Amino acid sequence: MDLIGLIKKRRSVREFADSPIPERELEKIVDAARFAPTARNVQPWEFVAVTAKDTLKEIGRITDHGKFIAAATACIAVFSKDTKYYLEDCCAATENLMLAAAALGVASCWVAGDKKPYGGTLVQLMGVPQGYKLVSLVALGYPLTGEVFREVEKRSLAEVLHWQRF
Repeated sequence: MDLIGLIKKRRSVREFADSPIPERELEKIVDAARFAPTARNVQPWEFVAVTAKDTLKEIGRITDHGKFIAAATACIAVFSKDTKYYLEDCCAATENLMLAAAALGVASCWVAGDKKPYGGTLVQLMGVPQGYKLVSLVALGYPLTGEVFREVEKRSLAEVLHWQRF
């Protein structure tokens, strides 16, 4: 599938098959994330790949809108140094991560981390050094059905694109 087709068909999935994602595939997914653009090429991110079932369950328990992480096969936590553009940089990396996952047939769902009250708890749970903050969590797993990679209804281009002025 071409990149634009992949972008149009990737969607958030919160139910996963109980099949492990090979470590090599997880490495490919994170490798794509690290190629995201960053302001001044700071690359403030660090990624923690979690595959241990007990830790996935604990992450799901701690988060407010990420309970489904408990049933995921893996979760990539994106942490950042506190830099001026940490949020923009790490959000770009998170999107790359999800697109790479989709390209490999792995479903994903982004769970917010920045400014969430559980961020500090997850920093401790994952042994992240001081000076880093949680930006996002990405639940990963193989989809239960092949129907997850399909276009969903979006506002039309004519509704959202403005030329020269709003």
